Amino acid sequence: MKPVRLPAAATRTLPRWAFFALGLLYILPGLIGREPWKNDDAASFGVMWTMAHGSWQDWLWPNVAGMSMTDEGPLAFWLGALGIKLTGWALGDVMGARVATLGIFLLGSMSLWYATFNLGRRPEAQPLRLAFGGQPEPDDFGRTLADAAVLIYLGCLGLLVHSHETTAEPLQTSLLAFSLYRSVRYMELPSLRNAALAGLSLGLLTLARGWVVPVALVVALFACTRFLALPAGRSLRDMAFAVALAAGVTALWAVPVLLARPYGQVPLAAWMAWNESQIGLGSLEGVRAFFRVGVWFFWPAWPFAAWAVYAWRRQSNLLHIVVPTTFVTVATLLVLLNPAPEQGQLLMLLPPLAIMAAFGLLTMKRGAINAIDWFSVMVLTLCAAVIWIFYYAQLTGWPAKPAHNVLKLLPGFTPEMNWLSLLVGLCATAGWFVLVHWRLSRRPAVLWRAVVLSSGGLILIWILLMTLFLPNVNYSKSYATVARQAAAALPAGTDCVQSNVTPAQRASFAFFGKIPFNGVENRACKVMLLQDSIKDRARKQQPGSQWRLLWEGQRASDRSERFRIFQRRTDQTD
Repeated sequence: MKPVRLPAAATRTLPRWAFFALGLLYILPGLIGREPWKNDDAASFGVMWTMAHGSWQDWLWPNVAGMSMTDEGPLAFWLGALGIKLTGWALGDVMGARVATLGIFLLGSMSLWYATFNLGRRPEAQPLRLAFGGQPEPDDFGRTLADAAVLIYLGCLGLLVHSHETTAEPLQTSLLAFSLYRSVRYMELPSLRNAALAGLSLGLLTLARGWVVPVALVVALFACTRFLALPAGRSLRDMAFAVALAAGVTALWAVPVLLARPYGQVPLAAWMAWNESQIGLGSLEGVRAFFRVGVWFFWPAWPFAAWAVYAWRRQSNLLHIVVPTTFVTVATLLVLLNPAPEQGQLLMLLPPLAIMAAFGLLTMKRGAINAIDWFSVMVLTLCAAVIWIFYYAQLTGWPAKPAHNVLKLLPGFTPEMNWLSLLVGLCATAGWFVLVHWRLSRRPAVLWRAVVLSSGGLILIWILLMTLFLPNVNYSKSYATVARQAAAALPAGTDCVQSNVTPAQRASFAFFGKIPFNGVENRACKVMLLQDSIKDRARKQQPGSQWRLLWEGQRASDRSERFRIFQRRTDQTD
């Protein structure tokens, strides 16, 4: 028997204006006004910026101002560079690149919504018919489940920061959601057309971040056909067609690279080596890290998803159970088998987990839903209050302890009030209290009531951080100031600088300081930018007696990292 009994009143959808407003309030803060952060975010932006202002060779050979970045794939960089080309003149290069980030977020959210909607309106997913009628219509039920899945997706802690970065991981996550949607459509109606669209999504995934994940998804898709007892011969034919089309999409980059040989080299070897390094035997420490990080990374999706597995355990051969469960299983194996897993790889689990969690909501007891609501109200309201206290303290110096704790992390930083940021923060906080009052006073019976507070509260916290504390974040995580200082110290007429800086640092120094680094050929230069550590003896570096020190500096918020500029004393080469 189905574990679901639901009246039509529970399937009222969230008003479309509110749904879209939540999405925009989620994604826009963190894109507007934020400088590239000192990690992969800045490095990826550097590739996009180099492409947009470089030659055709840079579009085939991804690099950061001459430093090769061929590990993943070019698609995310192409999109960001295209955004810079089309909108950089009006929005600036940083925001121009993030236009692609906004589009990627919309692709992932819409794909997740439509995948859940198609699963939710199927006959086997419908709730039990009530004795006197009043059960929801299939489309209404599907729309409500889709709204709930997207709200859960937006409420996941692990997605929050990564979805705002200009890296390949958010694109991979959105394309995986699109692949999930196309897989659902194929399972509903097996045909060459649906197989072709699934193959397109797999090809784009390959261009985004390698072939390992697409190969695993092909295995997952074929496994779904076996669980659902689809004809094996037709499934193999369609899978082969999808793989062939995916290979054709990948060839749009691979063939020009092989024929044109940008910078006289072929980046496919490094790309293939990076892909092969993603598969191994894993480790016990990797398993521990997965569960240790996953507890908060997948919150609040994983409790609902786990409950869905238990509640629907007797209907294990249904499409809305088989597809997301299989995708979660395959994605988990990919993470656990990676010899050096990264946190960004966990994003692959979020779309199918959100779908599972939406179906788990159907069977949650009212007491459990109320407990989740009260937990969200208390914890998130407390977090918002702490943010406001620290913001007031850093501006006024009172209370003294919070003011000291904020400013000691950012030596040299002088906080200033921004009236627009303050107004946005106040409006967001007022909106949160209105949402809480509506939820607790009206006690709506709608299905998505259990997650609207979690998502809304997380959006509030993010808005407060990306408005009230955005100057702090930029000061702490940006190389803009030190890059401009280094540029001012360069000898006149410098046209080549060699360096050992990281990709993120190279991107920041090239963009903010316009430092002319040596190209992909890595030729020797008369000027060197050296990065090392003041405190770590193992990382202290000396270039040799033939180099003369011109400048030394560091970010004010980092007491260990040091940058130095040297000039060669003679014309001799290394």
